[in-house]
Amino acid sequence: MTHEAYEDEEERTFVALPPARGRGFAGTWWGLAWVKAVEDSALDTEQLKKGRKQARDGAVGAVSIRPGRITAVVRDHDGTGHRSDVLLQELSEDAWDRFLDMAVDRAGHIAALLDRDMPPHLVEDAAEAGVELLPGIGDLEPECTCDAWDLCPHTAALCYQVARLLDQDPFMLLLLRGRGERRLLEALQVRSAARAEPAGRESELAVDAGAAGVPAVEAAGVPAVEAAGVPAVEAFAAEPAKTAATEGIASSLLAAPPLPEEPGRPPSLETETEAPEGIDPGALEFLAADAAVRARRMLAEVLSPGCTEHAFGQSAAGPPEGLAAGLTVDQDAVRLAATARGALPPAVADRLAASCGRGRPGFRLAVRAWRFGGAAGLAVLDGEPVPDDVRARAASRLQSAADWYEEERPSLRAAGNGRWTAGPGTQLRVGADGRWWVFTRTAGAPWSPAGPPAPDPASALAAFRTADVQGLSGGSVDGLGSGPSHPPGDGGA
Repeated sequence: MTHEAYEDEEERTFVALPPARGRGFAGTWWGLAWVKAVEDSALDTEQLKKGRKQARDGAVGAVSIRPGRITAVVRDHDGTGHRSDVLLQELSEDAWDRFLDMAVDRAGHIAALLDRDMPPHLVEDAAEAGVELLPGIGDLEPECTCDAWDLCPHTAALCYQVARLLDQDPFMLLLLRGRGERRLLEALQVRSAARAEPAGRESELAVDAGAAGVPAVEAAGVPAVEAAGVPAVEAFAAEPAKTAATEGIASSLLAAPPLPEEPGRPPSLETETEAPEGIDPGALEFLAADAAVRARRMLAEVLSPGCTEHAFGQSAAGPPEGLAAGLTVDQDAVRLAATARGALPPAVADRLAASCGRGRPGFRLAVRAWRFGGAAGLAVLDGEPVPDDVRARAASRLQSAADWYEEERPSLRAAGNGRWTAGPGTQLRVGADGRWWVFTRTAGAPWSPAGPPAPDPASALAAFRTADVQGLSGGSVDGLGSGPSHPPGDGGA
């Protein structure tokens, strides 16, 4: 996190954030979803507008978040402080049980949560299980020492400030609903292990039977097959044809290993023995490290009971990567660099940059775009054509007032192919998928993506401006070893 926080398992306190005048209050999906939920559920929009201004002016002090309650001191323009609280009902034990069952049943969710990430689809899937994470109409109960009977500017300002904090750590929402991060993750691990236990006992039965001279397939209740057996490639196929020869074999051979805390690190190939001609030890180590990262992610996916119908590496939550996913050599070179652990060895970075013909500066920009949006981000960076219908909808949306607060609407000038100039060195772009990007540049430098895409133009600009104010966009992002601390032309944004 970029701001200081004091915490224990049941309460977290965040120091006051700087003013954000003229800026949006959220940049991530979670922050934006919170703002939308607050605004959709509020009955008095005038109080919201006043609160938004107070939050922009930096009137909200340190924010304390604990189960069912958010608290802060909010100051008026004359310096008078008011203790403001916003209450949100904690989830019941039954609701938490349904939430945990849902998370364990879906491979992508449990893998992300155990990796301390909160995927946006968690809200929709939780709602399907009857668990509402975000507040609805009447769910937020304001309390303030200004004696307002309902939502007041102080409690509204506190709600907006929470959106900025959710940008940094969406787990705060789960704490507000009653579960701290540590307690939640421990419960997920216990529940996941309990679900996996029957499969583990089946495997132990097969091993014990083998030691006693009984064929493993018989011990597991699998019909006997001909002595010739079944080829491994058939038994472990992604979607095996379930015949008398293959039914149950894959599940009875091996139990899945436990999930390691981190991907394994390959052994060093830098030895006194000279490598054969044409073999680059550094490149081999890099490829092995990439394989380890992907292997851990696939294992996390298949450890969930929700993936029992999928083979390793082919779950619904984990599509193939690299050339197997239909990427070009150019795209896969960028992907390898963007997903690498740590800085690339210079020789590896040079080879990857040369393989896509971008040159080192252009390759840094491509890596930055991939980290923000994958292949779609790279397409926007490269200016690939945007379908006519997408451009038409985008132009219509820019003319609509629905996405903008009146005081935040920028002056835009069309620049062609789904691009609009939004000020000096700032450009709005829409991708073929309809998502919006902010690009920036300094004099003489190429355009660079300033951050991840957003679902609408107002959110994209708000996230960029918020990051600019809070200084969230600095630091090394290219992962290419030597070179500038950020890609050329990103303007520090």
